[in-house]
Amino acid sequence: MAHEETPEHRLADLGIELPAVPPPAGLYAPAVRSGNQLYVSGQVPRAGDGSGVAAVGKLGHAITVEEGAALARTCALQALAVVRAELGSLDRVRRVVRVAGYVASAPGFTQHPAVINGASQLLLDVFGEAGRHARVAIGVAELPAGVPVEVEFLFEVE
Repeated sequence: MAHEETPEHRLADLGIELPAVPPPAGLYAPAVRSGNQLYVSGQVPRAGDGSGVAAVGKLGHAITVEEGAALARTCALQALAVVRAELGSLDRVRRVVRVAGYVASAPGFTQHPAVINGASQLLLDVFGEAGRHARVAIGVAELPAGVPVEVEFLFEVE
């Protein structure tokens, strides 16, 4: 019997288990709700066991575009874990409003959008058209702990 296509069902259909919510690395909250908007703090890619960062380095030097996209996807998975912890279910997300991606870049690297596509594709896979969002992909000199990518999110929620 087919079930309703909700974000929680899509996640299960994709065989994805969300990671534990990573603890804040500073004096901030993992997410803040204001009215029907949920702002999720910037996520850096954590190792699968949560023990530290998944990778260090810069795009265009030690990290390939494909590796960077996979790390951006990890950031999105962590963000969804934060959303579920805050709301109880991803089914309470009405739409993904905005994604801001920051890419630690070696000189001359210009494929920032391709890297952040890793996060964007996951959101489309989980939320369908409600996952299509406004976005910025920015190259930066350095990110916390030397990670290659950091991504922040804004969701409209019920």
